[in-house]
Amino acid sequence: MKVENIKDINKFFSVIDSCTGRVELVTGEGDRLNLKSKLSQYVSLVNIFSNGEIPELEVVAYEPEDTKRLIDFMINQ
Repeated sequence: MKVENIKDINKFFSVIDSCTGRVELVTGEGDRLNLKSKLSQYVSLVNIFSNGEIPELEVVAYEPEDTKRLIDFMINQ
């Protein structure tokens, strides 16, 4: 799923941390980073963070309830 215009990075990673299954960030090169890993979270921030918000990410959540959490976050942010 495409996740766009993330303004609250801390809240986004809090939602990721609350997910029960694997959640991955797909890079422009097609690599997949496990966003449940703190190291991957920091690496992803360094690579894509600009001007206080993240314009667009491709995120893969493997559990349906985790997909719902991410959609709810995007709707309510």
